[in-house]
Amino acid sequence: MAEGRDGAVVAMAVLGLLMVSLQCDVAQAASYPVGDAKGWSMNVNGWEKGKTFKVGDTLVFNYAKGAHNVVVVTKAGFDACKAAPSDKVYISGKDQINLVNGTNYFICTLPGHCASMKIQVTAS
Repeated sequence: MAEGRDGAVVAMAVLGLLMVSLQCDVAQAASYPVGDAKGWSMNVNGWEKGKTFKVGDTLVFNYAKGAHNVVVVTKAGFDACKAAPSDKVYISGKDQINLVNGTNYFICTLPGHCASMKIQVTAS
C-alpha cells in the first residue's frame, strides 16, 4: 500500500512542477500597445523598431472601430499591401494578437491606409 502512495506523491510533485513552469512562461509574456499612446493609426510604420518581442507576447491594436482594421498577412501580402481571402481580419478597435515564432506581418486594408499602416514584428 505504501508503494501506491509514494507513486502518487511523486506524480503530484511532477504535476506541481509542470504547473509552476507553465505559469512562469505565461508571466514572461508582454503586452505591447501598437503605436504606443497614438494607437494603430496612420504613420505607425517603424513603431516596432528597437523593441524585442518573444513568442506569446501580445500586440494590442487600439483604434476607433470602423476607422481601421488589422489583417494578419504573409510577407507577400505585406509587400503588396494586399490581403488574401484566407487572412484573418480584426475589426473590434481593441484587437489583441499573440505573436508566433518568426516574422509576423500586419496591415490595414482600408483604401489608402496600408502604405503608412503596416508593421512587421519578429518574435523568437
